Order: sequence, then structure tokens, then C-alpha cells
Amino acid sequence: MGFKLQAPLCLVALQVVVFFSEEAESAGHSHGSSLRVHRKQVSRCNLFEGNWVFDASYPLYDSATCPFIDPEFDCIKYGRPDTQFLKYAWKPASCDLPRFDGVDFLRRWSGKKIMFVGDSLSLNMWESLSCMMHASVPNAKTSFRKGYSVNFEDYGVTLFMFRTPYLVDIVREEVGRVLNLNSINAGDAWKGMDVLIFNSWHWWTHTGNSQPFDYFRDGTELYKDMDRLTAFYKGLSTWAKWVDSNVDTSRTKVFFQGISPTHYQ
Repeated sequence: MGFKLQAPLCLVALQVVVFFSEEAESAGHSHGSSLRVHRKQVSRCNLFEGNWVFDASYPLYDSATCPFIDPEFDCIKYGRPDTQFLKYAWKPASCDLPRFDGVDFLRRWSGKKIMFVGDSLSLNMWESLSCMMHASVPNAKTSFRKGYSVNFEDYGVTLFMFRTPYLVDIVREEVGRVLNLNSINAGDAWKGMDVLIFNSWHWWTHTGNSQPFDYFRDGTELYKDMDRLTAFYKGLSTWAKWVDSNVDTSRTKVFFQGISPTHYQ
């Protein structure tokens, strides 16, 4: 679990770091010409083609000293004997990534609000980014609402987590719990963020007792079951329309994580 907590985040964190770095530099807040050139090179790099390489300086944080990790994700604390899996960093084929700098990160994101929206993959990434920042500024004043948000008060940076495996709403109707493929009333909580990072997939494949709803609703039609890829397409289409209608892209950067793996073993 430690590997999943730290590794996938690097790509997303890098994307948003590059975004805010470029925004800061365009506003005249660069920390130097060589750093500016390096970040521009990274911003043109294909981050998704590369390899995991051994890095003896990893991990970026000690899970035992991070207050934001749920017990079920703290594998080392509960006896996982191997730690070698924590020693790998992502290396794109066409560029070198700068090492994560939590202080620089917090300074550049001063006053920003970042929200992860989705299932346990988003939760892992929210916890991991919080831990990376905590390790960088261990004495920073923070306010923490478990499972919801952590605010680094010295920098005015807040990380939010909104747990919603399907992105669209599950509502209670007379027939029972209904997954409404056309409704995102919960999206009111996502408004006003500077960065939104979404994910959704593997819960759409759950059937029987493992699915948290009883019916699908598509418009006026109610279905006991339907093709899951069709349902996913309809739900994500509703999500995309919500983004188009409710997100000011001149202020808010939106990422979608894609498919998350199952992790029951």
C-alpha cells in the first residue's frame, strides 16, 4: 500500500505543480531563470512514458510520522516486512523530474484550494500529498478534519477530499437506493476550487451485495441492471457536462485520473 500511496501521486502532483509554476512565473514570481527553463522543459515532457527507477533517497515521507494516513493504508505500521518497494521513483523517458519540494510547493500554492474527488484512489492521493507536505514542513500549523480537509495555515493552502465513487449521485427513492446517471447535486461542494482532481471506475463493475445501490436511473427510466460500460459512459458524460457548466477554467485546473486498480489483497 505504501507504494500505491506515494507513486501514483507523483504524476498528478507534478502536473499541477508545473501548472502553478507557469502561472507564478507569468505573474513575475519566478525563482530564477534556470529553474524557469527546467520547469518549461518538464511541461513539454510526456510524463506517462518512462520507467520506475531505484532512488535510495526515497520515500518522500515516513508513514509512521504522518497524521493523515488511515490505519488500513499504513502497511509498514501493521507489519509489512519489506520496504524496498518504497525506493522507486518515476523517470520519464524524455526529461528529468525535479525532486518534490514541499516548501516551494506551499509557497507557490499560497491561498489555493485543491480537492480530490472520487473513490479510495483519490483518498490515497489526498493522504499522500498531505503527508509529503507535512514531511516538508513538520512544524507548520495545520487544521485537520479527518477524511475531509487539511489546511496548512502558515501558507493558506487547503487540501480537500470528497468521497464519491461514481461522481454522479446515489439517491433514496421509494424503490430503494438509486444511482442517478443524470444527477450531480453533490457537485455544489466542488465549486470554488483552484484544482479539481477526479477519478472513477472500479466501483462501476461491482455487482450484487458489493454495489451500494439497488437500481440505475437514466432520465425517466429505472433499471435493475444495465451494461456497466454503458452506465459508466452515461455517468461520465453527466460529469463532463457538469464541468463544462460549472467550472471556470480560467481559474480552476481539472484533472481526471482514469481507471484505478482494485486493491483488495
